[in-house]
Amino acid sequence: MVEFGTAGIRGSVVETVTPAVALRVGGAVGRLAVADAPADHPEIVIGRDGRLTGPALAAAVEAGVAAVGAHPVRIGTVPTPTLAFASDGRYGVMLTASHNPPADNGIKCFLDGEEFGDELEARVESLAGDATASPAEFADWGAPRRHEPLPDYRAAVAAYVREQLPTDGESAACDGLRVAVDCGNGMAALATPQVLDDLGATVIALNANVDGRFPGRPSKPTPDTLGDLQTFVADGNVDLGIAHDGDADRIVLLDDAGEIVHEDSVVAMLAGYYTRRAASDDAGTDGGEAGGDPVVVTTPNASGRIDEQVTAAGGRVERVRLGALHEGIAAAERDGGSVVFAAEPWKHIHPGFGGWIDGVVSAALLTGLIGIRGLEPLREPITERPYSKGSIDCPDRIKTAAMTTLESSLPDAFSEATVSVDHGVRLSLPDGSWLLVRPSGTEPYIRLYAESESVDELVEAATERIEAAVDDATETAD
Repeated sequence: MVEFGTAGIRGSVVETVTPAVALRVGGAVGRLAVADAPADHPEIVIGRDGRLTGPALAAAVEAGVAAVGAHPVRIGTVPTPTLAFASDGRYGVMLTASHNPPADNGIKCFLDGEEFGDELEARVESLAGDATASPAEFADWGAPRRHEPLPDYRAAVAAYVREQLPTDGESAACDGLRVAVDCGNGMAALATPQVLDDLGATVIALNANVDGRFPGRPSKPTPDTLGDLQTFVADGNVDLGIAHDGDADRIVLLDDAGEIVHEDSVVAMLAGYYTRRAASDDAGTDGGEAGGDPVVVTTPNASGRIDEQVTAAGGRVERVRLGALHEGIAAAERDGGSVVFAAEPWKHIHPGFGGWIDGVVSAALLTGLIGIRGLEPLREPITERPYSKGSIDCPDRIKTAAMTTLESSLPDAFSEATVSVDHGVRLSLPDGSWLLVRPSGTEPYIRLYAESESVDELVEAATERIEAAVDDATETAD
């Protein structure tokens, strides 16, 4: 069975992402491409990360693609953003489990630089489950070829950052900066150090050998896994640290003391920068009609500090459910907005460069901004309130009933709050505090996120209402 989750198909290579599944997905994506261009033998780009199971799964995808009349394009081991870049004008399939453990793998599908949305994923699931489908006629089988997009991708990232951060022509934006980059034995080793070097930084690359067993540290960059990087930055003559996950779509930023900069503050920095730049560009046009109001798309669990920076810069924030940034971008543009940036915590889309999540671009742009302005001046305008994230037990069968109760009980408890129920229940308070309550999509919990100078009190008050709603829903169900 082929079934997509919030980030493609991901899981154990023994149970979930097997060669048989990869074969069916390759065939399904190939059929989509052939249906779009039946006379053209369309190309489908296939890439993988450094996991030990990647070559076999990529071969299975290639077989599925070729057997239905499309042409596989092998690009080898690359960061996921590079696969997205290479899928410009065509379909692409990436074999990666991102930050999951070594025994997992995954499949992400792309079209014209964007990851598949719900509609295309549903079509792949249907085509992959069609037991009556047969291969193409012998004369129509696709022929594979090789392509190396990494040099072009790295050059494009560096050129984009130079365009974003013009200098006096005498020096590069990153000249004089010493940057420690923890690649985590993942695909960032093939991109971030090289791009930063091109931009003039002195790069110290850690865990920069690609190894799908992730011997240097676990693939997910968290406070628990980045201790060595934190110590290295704190003890060395280093201006900042950067850490990536296994496929280089996530980024974590460290200051020169080795402290992790909160992920929402990183989003706020970039969101504020892009909004100010767009507003400045519009101010130089007749009537400011360069593409509509600057819009930043983010998710309900993202901090109000992002809204504060974007609003102060002359833009607005639109929120969309987790895992659906592309839907949010499309909706904002339909409403007349010009999306200048989109982000979940740790994962950023730079629409001026491409429609995909790209940690390499984020690393390069942040380094350039820090090189020109310094990190502390970038952080100084951002109000960083205490933040809390927790979970309350709630069986799946009563989640809907509990959330229905909370849609009224939480606003009643915080009568001064502005309320949104588009993606859970989000309350925004006049002092900049906020909380979000939403059901987990994968586990028997209700999630609670809160940010406030009095975060403990806010969490305690919200937790009481959540527990009461769960108890009421349980009694009703029983």
